[in-house]
Amino acid sequence: MPRRWNASSIIVLTLLAIGILYGIGQHLTSFLIPIIVLGGIFLLYKYPPNTWGTRVRVRQQPYVKQTKTTPRQKPKSRRAPFRVIDGGKDDDDLPKYH
Repeated sequence: MPRRWNASSIIVLTLLAIGILYGIGQHLTSFLIPIIVLGGIFLLYKYPPNTWGTRVRVRQQPYVKQTKTTPRQKPKSRRAPFRVIDGGKDDDDLPKYH
């Protein structure tokens, strides 16, 4: 929604609301069918059919008393010295194939 309502947007929204209310009053079934279809689609989206027949069962894990153990020390990896590998690029400015 815009922060400021200008006159044209207020007029358009008012006419839209009047048209919807008038249409519902004149032809209730023409508005009722799309509402039912869209409601059904929303319900199928919210509660898909693959969850209708199954119940979610929560398995309880047996209680196991844990003993305190010392965590393993990871051996620290040595950092390799930074090395520059000489490349084989030619210094001439012309491309090899032209």
